[in-house]
Amino acid sequence: MSLAIDSTLEYLRMRLSIPESRMLEYGNKSVKEIIDAEAAMGNQAAIQLAADMFTNPKQLIELFQLADPNNKLIILRTMTSSQLEKLVPLLEQNDLVQGLRYFSMDALMDMLQKIPKEELLKVVFELFSERQVIALMPERELDRVLTGMDMDKELLLKNLKAIPETFIAQMLESVTGQKAEGNQADLIAQIGQLGDLDYKNALRNLDVTQKRKLTLLITSTDNKYYLNFNTDAYTQMISREREKEDTVKAMRLIKPEYLHKMMGNLPQDLLSVVITQIDTEKFAQALITKFPEMIAKFIAG
Repeated sequence: MSLAIDSTLEYLRMRLSIPESRMLEYGNKSVKEIIDAEAAMGNQAAIQLAADMFTNPKQLIELFQLADPNNKLIILRTMTSSQLEKLVPLLEQNDLVQGLRYFSMDALMDMLQKIPKEELLKVVFELFSERQVIALMPERELDRVLTGMDMDKELLLKNLKAIPETFIAQMLESVTGQKAEGNQADLIAQIGQLGDLDYKNALRNLDVTQKRKLTLLITSTDNKYYLNFNTDAYTQMISREREKEDTVKAMRLIKPEYLHKMMGNLPQDLLSVVITQIDTEKFAQALITKFPEMIAKFIAG
């Protein structure tokens, strides 16, 4: 449980003005024992340090050389998982992203499944353009969104004007069984007048390339429809089309509160390593305010 003991003893010697001869007498004594011995002899610096260790972050940093990540790690590895989790919110966003690199791609996808879809879409559109998303989306997902209860029928019919007349005629014929007649506007009007079942089947029967074109026109007009695609469709797209490194970088856009929860999925030893990146002064302050017993433990040796 030794925290850079040589540098700590040297710091004590300098801070408390202890003669080298007396330092030799202290031998293997703990930090607390040395400070107590000096305080008992009336060493005012020792008396002050005894108080500062539990109140002054800068003194704690100097005493245990906390700027050294290895020294942070020694303390962190003695903490419970619940104690470590209390430190995670003190990490910067970049530190949290670094922590994501310890997860496998499958684990990252599993965690993306569990965050709000609005957060997932931040990652998706960092990795793909809208056109790419629709091009890679499974046809069943396009069908589900186009025929969904909240699809604006007026918006859909309006965008059908961008679809060549031949394909609109095929849509209509696929559900009526009769040759479609009329110009494009007439055909669209006829589709709009179909019963609900035939209307939805006509959309499902639209040529898939044209279906993607129609979907992109609608989703580009109103981005809310991207929320209607299944989460699975997005995570499978990411897993199949993008590398882990690119995915991790894109996940920096997720709100910290969700990244904090993700860090809780790391094994305790890896979480400790991630937390060594914490700002040193924040770490010292946390030890003083949240974990004074940890300070006492290391001072006592």
